[in-house]
Amino acid sequence: MRPLPLFAGLMLLVALSGCESSHDELLGSLEWDRIALPAEASETILNWHVAEGDPVEAGQLLLELDPRRQDARIAQASAEVAQNSARLAELSNGARVETIDAARATLARNRAEQVDSERNFQRIAALYQRKQVAIAELDRSRAARDQASAATRNAEAQLRELTNGTRPEQLEQAAAALDAARGNLAQLQVGREHLSLRAPRAGRVDALPFKIGDQPAAGSELVSLLVGEAPYARVFIPSNLRAQVKIGDPMRVYVEGIEQPFKARVRSIHSEASFTPYYALTGDDASRLMYRSELLLEGDAARQLPAGLPLHAERASDE
Repeated sequence: MRPLPLFAGLMLLVALSGCESSHDELLGSLEWDRIALPAEASETILNWHVAEGDPVEAGQLLLELDPRRQDARIAQASAEVAQNSARLAELSNGARVETIDAARATLARNRAEQVDSERNFQRIAALYQRKQVAIAELDRSRAARDQASAATRNAEAQLRELTNGTRPEQLEQAAAALDAARGNLAQLQVGREHLSLRAPRAGRVDALPFKIGDQPAAGSELVSLLVGEAPYARVFIPSNLRAQVKIGDPMRVYVEGIEQPFKARVRSIHSEASFTPYYALTGDDASRLMYRSELLLEGDAARQLPAGLPLHAERASDE
């Protein structure tokens, strides 16, 4: 079983003690909104540009990861884009003039061979009628004539293919391949930018779990930032007070070590109880239910407070 946080333990002790004077106290801790920046790739940390506790502006460089592997992938993707672009240009331009001229010459040669084979067949056929050649000679001449005719038709089809240009479907396929290559390159370039980790918004560096030379796993939290205009008090409301507290209610927050209380308002209240599920408690035990709530602190002094301080809060009337 995981140990309860300090403020949760204190809260349970207060509930068990039954002290009349503390019934309205809401125990908790001081918190800031946090942003966790993960590692998108498992690469070695080359350099830190901030330290824990430093204030940062939106877009400020925080750290740099080794980009060599990503740069190699980008170079490969760039070559694929160039290759697909050249292929599309080739299909769009069609056949070269020299290729078409060569196809016309091949067709002319095949037609001449067809005419010659036809004349030779006619001569062999006449000799066969006069019984001067065997039928095998007639068959060979007929086969040669048919072969020459087929070669001529093949040359005509190849010339038509060259002169008619590329089919629209081939152009569409080449264009789609080029778009896919460009999309892959763009994705890799975005990944390359994320190897130089920058602050997504203004805040303060709370934690840097790794050091230069470490190679965190992909998805590991590299930087934790505290953000927001002011901190908030995370408190737990007992069930006997839950119906009396609503969003926007004014509160007084007493932070450990600071005598002057801070003004605050209820920002949120969870609808589900914490710690013990409601269906496990009946009768008097139901009073042990706690509802987590967040109280947003007001005033310039609150913006200087660190996270993690214990506190307690009380309901206050509007002034």
